[in-house]
Amino acid sequence: MKKVILGLSAICLIAFTSCKEDATKKIDENNVIEAADRDAQATNFPVLTFEKTEHDFGEIESKTNVETVFKYKNTGNAPLVITDIKSSCGCTVPQDWSREPLAPGEGGEFTVKFNGTGANKVTKTVTVTANTEMGKETVKISAFVKPDPNAPAKASAPAVTNQGQMPAGAVQTEQAPRKYSTQPGHEGHNHD
Repeated sequence: MKKVILGLSAICLIAFTSCKEDATKKIDENNVIEAADRDAQATNFPVLTFEKTEHDFGEIESKTNVETVFKYKNTGNAPLVITDIKSSCGCTVPQDWSREPLAPGEGGEFTVKFNGTGANKVTKTVTVTANTEMGKETVKISAFVKPDPNAPAKASAPAVTNQGQMPAGAVQTEQAPRKYSTQPGHEGHNHD
């Protein structure tokens, strides 16, 4: 056992003393310069700057198609590449943007179409995926969607008084029978 330990100690001693060369002499100065340039370029990102980040269409009728244009500029130090533009729902469609790199100082634009779906105040987000530092930038559209004037009016039931009687002049309408589940375990669940 002593011979094994003595042998391992001798091998370790030889290994540690044979690596006495100065490691700094092995560094190629050209590689250091290239790495410094690469690191400096890695911090230069394009910056996507919009003329406006929100657009409000105001009051629009339901199902009315509207559109707006978002203009942008590359205010960074590297070419800007927009890879995708998506909206938060299918009722908002971004289109017509350039897929070509945009040099620093150059501008571009894309169109956002909204089909007037929804009711009352509606806000949609459009996400721009690009090679910026954050990787994603957003713009928003909003509108107050008024009810469709051509939509059939919902019939409301006449109010019933405290005594369970209808007000004078009110006409009682028949209500459709309620549907109830007949499946075991679904008792008490109505399925209107």
